[in-house]
Amino acid sequence: MTSPTKVAQFHAEYDHHTDDRVRLFEAVKTDVPRAAAVLYAGSYIDIGPSVWFDDVTYVDIDKRANRWFGEHQQVAELIASKRTAAGIDGAGVDGAGNPAFRFHHLDYREELPLEDGSFDLLISLYAGFISEHCSRYLKPGGLLLANNSHGDADMAALDPGNELIAVILSADGRYRLSTNNLDRYLIPKRGNPPTVAELHASNRGVGHTTSAFAYLFRHRG
Repeated sequence: MTSPTKVAQFHAEYDHHTDDRVRLFEAVKTDVPRAAAVLYAGSYIDIGPSVWFDDVTYVDIDKRANRWFGEHQQVAELIASKRTAAGIDGAGVDGAGNPAFRFHHLDYREELPLEDGSFDLLISLYAGFISEHCSRYLKPGGLLLANNSHGDADMAALDPGNELIAVILSADGRYRLSTNNLDRYLIPKRGNPPTVAELHASNRGVGHTTSAFAYLFRHRG
């Protein structure tokens, strides 16, 4: 994987619904400043956040992701092309219109070489209980974006330090952020909310009376 073409091809094979995650993070950007420091644990090679945010740290244990992000210049060129397609202009963090990004080939469940309380947004999508292990890296008042595929939205809702402030709704390949009727969400179809132990045992979320694609929490710290 030594050429821009191979880097782009590998990403295209992963990105079955072209730029789906780019559209997802476009919805999130309404609540998160472009200059925000973003932590994406369990990212694989999803570079969607770097289209909208200028400073993103990616973490994944996958060896393929490590090799792919190792082609830093080629990945940077791919991000630049997607930012151009999205109409992003102006200076990035380096003063030349280029966003900063870095990749850590690590297990997010272990202690990371990151400063506690240093990120504005933590992303948890399809990668386990990231909120349990990585919320420590959020600033007080920072935001957690989580879906419930592996139960992390349910896990985040159990934490009294988290407040649900919005949901991300999906329809026809588009995403939108909503703050309406938030009390309808994360209510189990049956019984009481799951316990931490139950979530660990099942490694997935429970069914809800009203569901969203993803949930945005404010972390009080």
